[in-house]
Amino acid sequence: MKKISLLLMVAGLALLSYGFFQYVKAERAQQASLAEAHSLLDKGKNDSLINNGKKDLHPENHTAFLPSLGETVGILSIPKINAELPIVEGTDPEELEKGVGHYKGTAYPMENDQIVLSGHRDTVFRRMGEVEVGDIFIVELPYGQFRYQMESSKIVDAEDRSVIVSTAPKEVLTITTCYPFSYVGNAPERYIITAVPID
Repeated sequence: MKKISLLLMVAGLALLSYGFFQYVKAERAQQASLAEAHSLLDKGKNDSLINNGKKDLHPENHTAFLPSLGETVGILSIPKINAELPIVEGTDPEELEKGVGHYKGTAYPMENDQIVLSGHRDTVFRRMGEVEVGDIFIVELPYGQFRYQMESSKIVDAEDRSVIVSTAPKEVLTITTCYPFSYVGNAPERYIITAVPID
């Protein structure tokens, strides 16, 4: 009996250690991406000032913004929960480890269509349950800062892809994460936030 108890304790410690290692690894990756995003945005602002606003990535020329998979592209700020999160192109595990993933093939601000951002509920979006209708999301990219107000939320099945759909000509920000927030393992549902431009 003592051997079984000892074995269970060792297994538990191993799982805790692995979980802690994964958490630290994700935190470091996100901090590196956030630093990269700040550098990118600072460079964009400086270039815009130097060229008197005539830079290729100025708002009028947003179509020049074509990031590659895995590239850090900007910052998602959520004032309600005091969050500043790096946005990375793509939603595969490698990208989501670095921050909030932009679902490839969906729009970016000023493209008058659906913008989809996804993140893990246990890393970047761990406090997403505190966000309410009326709260603000700020997307900052090299070509500008864009504000959205939460309009609604809903819960769908984890495999439901019907939430990713063109909204043209209306611009809509859709934010997705796994649900329930406190679930251990692969969550059976997804939490979907819809927000609309306010500027």
